[in-house]
This record gives sequence, C-alpha cells and structure tokens, in this order.
Amino acid sequence: MTIRKIFVAAFAAGVCVCASGLAMQAQETKTAQDSAAMAEIRHQVENYMQSIDDADTSLGATVWSPTPDATFIEPQGHERGWDQIASAVYDKLMGQTFSKRTLKNVSDVSIHLYGDAAVVEFDWDFVATLRSDGKTLVHTTGRESQVYVNLAGKGWRLVHVHYSGPPVKGLGEF
Repeated sequence: MTIRKIFVAAFAAGVCVCASGLAMQAQETKTAQDSAAMAEIRHQVENYMQSIDDADTSLGATVWSPTPDATFIEPQGHERGWDQIASAVYDKLMGQTFSKRTLKNVSDVSIHLYGDAAVVEFDWDFVATLRSDGKTLVHTTGRESQVYVNLAGKGWRLVHVHYSGPPVKGLGEF
C-alpha cells in the first residue's frame, strides 16, 4: 500500500469518526433540549392548575398565549382568545360561580413534543364550593388535552384546551 493510499484511508476513517461524534453530540443536545422543554411544559401545566384553583387571570396570563388564536373548549362553551378565556373561564365560571376550587391531576401528565409544539394529556379531579350558598360541593372528573407552542421571547405557552368528562359506557359499551 502506498503512503498516499494509507493517508486517504486514515483521512476517511477520521472523517467517519468525527461525523459519528457530531451525530452523537447533536442527539445529546436534542435530548437535553427536549428534557428542558418537557420540564418547562410540566411547570406550565402546574401553573395552569394553580391559576384555575385561584381563578387568577394574572397567573393564567403567564400560561396562556396572548394571541387571539388561543382557544378553550369546555362543556358550556368555546372561548376564543385570551380575553374571552380570562372573562368566561377565569372570571365568570371559576371566580363568580365558585368560592373555592381544587383542580388536581390524577394521572401521569403525558407530553408529546413536535418541535416547537407539544400536546399534553392528563386526567383530573375537580372539587369546588358554590358561591351562591357557600356550602354545596360540586365534584367532577374528566380528561384534558392541551396544546402548547414555544413562542419567541415568551417560552412555552398554552394555545388550546379541550376537556371533557370521563368515558361513558353503556348501551353497546364500545
């Protein structure tokens, strides 16, 4: 084998080793970024639940996207934009209807990342006291899906919530 062939073979091997190392480093960076994103989203889910418990639009505003395309689908309506969500869900439903609220996650929070978007799923338990008499308890359970986007300069923000009651079984029991 000539020196030139040995040099070419060594150079090619070196390129392969470098490329492999760069690929591993890129994967490690992506994994670290995904872990950081998931931790931030999980924190936002906790803030969301606390904002509902407290009927706190100030905390809610740090969770929700301020854009008009944010949506909230719930059994009593479909709110569009943070202003409508703050008014209908936080002020009227949570604040004016209930004097005390406790929203608990009762399942693992499942987070699916898709670049700068994420889908979150969990089951919840909600207990609240009606403001009208101060003693009647309302207890509901359900499931929720949320969509978050990573907004430039704002981090992960909630852009969509859809919640419903637990699965219904009965006639035909699918």
